[in-house]
Amino acid sequence: MNRRLFLASMATPLLAATKPLPNVVLIVADDLGWGDLSINGAPDIKTPHIDGIAKGGVRFTQSYANAPECTPTRCALLTGRYQQRVGGLECAIGVNNIGRYDEAAWLQQRGELGLPASENTLAMRFKALGYDTALTGKWHLGYLPQHSPDMHEFDYSFGIWGGNADYYTHEEQGEGAGQVQMFEQGKRTRRTGYMTDVIAETALGWLKERTSKPFFLYVPFTAPHTPIQAKEEFDPATGTAPHRQRHRPTYARMVERMDACIGDLLRQLDTMNAASNTIVVFVSDNGGDANGRNHPYKGSKSSVWEGGIRSAMHIRWPSRIPAWRQVDQVAMTMDIAPTLLTAVGSSAGNTDGIDLMPFVEGKRDAEDRTVFWRYKRGKNVRKAVRHGNWKYVNDSGAKALHDLATDAGETKDLSSAHPEVLADMEAKLRQWELEVRAPRLKDFRPA
Repeated sequence: MNRRLFLASMATPLLAATKPLPNVVLIVADDLGWGDLSINGAPDIKTPHIDGIAKGGVRFTQSYANAPECTPTRCALLTGRYQQRVGGLECAIGVNNIGRYDEAAWLQQRGELGLPASENTLAMRFKALGYDTALTGKWHLGYLPQHSPDMHEFDYSFGIWGGNADYYTHEEQGEGAGQVQMFEQGKRTRRTGYMTDVIAETALGWLKERTSKPFFLYVPFTAPHTPIQAKEEFDPATGTAPHRQRHRPTYARMVERMDACIGDLLRQLDTMNAASNTIVVFVSDNGGDANGRNHPYKGSKSSVWEGGIRSAMHIRWPSRIPAWRQVDQVAMTMDIAPTLLTAVGSSAGNTDGIDLMPFVEGKRDAEDRTVFWRYKRGKNVRKAVRHGNWKYVNDSGAKALHDLATDAGETKDLSSAHPEVLADMEAKLRQWELEVRAPRLKDFRPA
């Protein structure tokens, strides 16, 4: 059976359903720290709309990104699988399509660095179920046409291909500085305005055009990723706003502007009388960088310490989820796909994630789980395993073992005190690495 027929077959139970299918709005922040939300204790940032998603539904207290950087987490988000199964996407794709570690560089040279269209993504699955599908925002899963959003069944797509654009000129910073990688429907385009606003306004415009069909809207903001620029500081003379790295007040304004735009999206759902039957999910793609606040956790973006991978996760669905529930179940980005698909009556398919809805609805209590991380960039290879409350970290060869139940800040290494636990965790990691080896890397040979 080919992929399209398979996807159509997955839709069959829904086509006969009598209840209206729920809409889905999936919102992603970029590099937002755990402690950058009011609901998580931010002392200097007000996020009433993001907090409101949790208060109107559920807040996960032990939620994680699949990776400590952009690209791999987005891969896991859309596929529901460990990103290692795809291959070459274990760190952010470099600006202007650069592979930042050996396998990624090998794929880039072959024109294969990105998310293949052979992967069954959320948009593909929802499209097969009869949904209108759209992306407005940051893609960061490949620059080449064969990896673009339209190859993954997004009816409409607008945003930037990469991950580090000036908020006004929309030119990428870093390795490929000076290039505008903005697209609409797979073609290069130009817009004016503050990037956070442009993303939200495009999403609002698309929502206003919806009719009777259910919709899946994916809104990955670029905020508050660098460069650190506030809308209030736009300078007509330069056509942009100053970059203020590690300037917390500017960063706070960026987060608050994104929160206000999320409020606009939520109000539009109210205007459409669609809020009650719309599943709204909010997550960040990883922990905060040097500009963010990951308190009370150790580490930051690009690390597999808690601060690099703890990620806010809020889900609201007024017609089904009771308001203001906190869920202690360990949750991962890759759980969102099977959770959403199961919620709309479809099979989750071949995913590594779990359906979180039983925990959300209070039908199951939190239970122990084993989850894994591996991050590669340059010569760094950072790995981690969480099994129950135990967490093992191998930070490019430096090993540590922590009990998160008593030491969430990862301050005390228990490797010497519990060598049997350390050995078990290392064995679990070795087995997982064998299991998730990517087929498309079978011909890769390290230099």
